[in-house]
Amino acid sequence: MELTPITKQFILHCGEMGSRWGVNRSVAQIQALLYLIGRPLPADEIAETLSIARSNVSTSLKELLTWRMVRVSHTMGDRRDHFEASGNVWELFKLIVEGRKQREVEPMIALLNGLLASPDISNETPQTQQRIENTLEFVQTLTVWIEEMLRQDSETLMKLLKMGAKVRNFLRGNNE
Repeated sequence: MELTPITKQFILHCGEMGSRWGVNRSVAQIQALLYLIGRPLPADEIAETLSIARSNVSTSLKELLTWRMVRVSHTMGDRRDHFEASGNVWELFKLIVEGRKQREVEPMIALLNGLLASPDISNETPQTQQRIENTLEFVQTLTVWIEEMLRQDSETLMKLLKMGAKVRNFLRGNNE
């Protein structure tokens, strides 16, 4: 498959952003390709299109499947697995947030609870203890907010974002 200059630029940028966010560049590029193309592709076509080694594509697809960012589909008359991504950007965003919550936020809460429950916490200064408690309270509050956002449908999320922009403008004195 021949990619257009716009598609190439989008895919390359997603790969760059992925690497900045701690995601393998190939993983991000494959996700971007499947998102933009909007149809299932077999792994060998993904490898050829992106000029990525087939083994790298296979590893990246396993990672994307684990994160539920892609799904396997089948085509009549073709025994190969084909891979597709949702075309709903909100669904993808929610999957990313949910994954990051599981991999980053939940371990942070467990660590902070463990620190506060440790007998050694009494050896810390009151300031250190308070800052650990403040961090835990912040992360728990953020988690409640994340979970509420993950329960919302795409239309409601868009309304919330627009309402947030209006609140921001109101607070700044803009009446737009």
